[in-house]
Amino acid sequence: MSGDSVVKVHRRGRAEIAQLASLYPTSGLNRSEFCRRHGMAISTLNRCLSKASKREKDSEKSSAGRSSLVEVELAKAEISFSPADHPNPLTVLLPNNRRVEVNSGFDQETLVRLVAVLECM
Repeated sequence: MSGDSVVKVHRRGRAEIAQLASLYPTSGLNRSEFCRRHGMAISTLNRCLSKASKREKDSEKSSAGRSSLVEVELAKAEISFSPADHPNPLTVLLPNNRRVEVNSGFDQETLVRLVAVLECM
């Protein structure tokens, strides 16, 4: 038995497999040839490509119809605010620990638009 050779198998991690699978589309090889050259099972490549495709579709669905940019109009601010002038502010707590605080005499339509924009973020 002294002539027996030991073959050590290297197990790849998920990140390494995902990185290899990401090379497949631009390799110009068919799946079996790509797997043969990289020592990967075809089922592993198929599973990884399927997961990547599903993530891409989910990402497209979640971002469809939404833009990450929001158009805003800037107004000139007058800094003449004093807390004593407005003793009873209205505070609106939004998800993600956002807070909007307004005082008496606020423009209700602007506040509604602001809250809608903040909730989409």
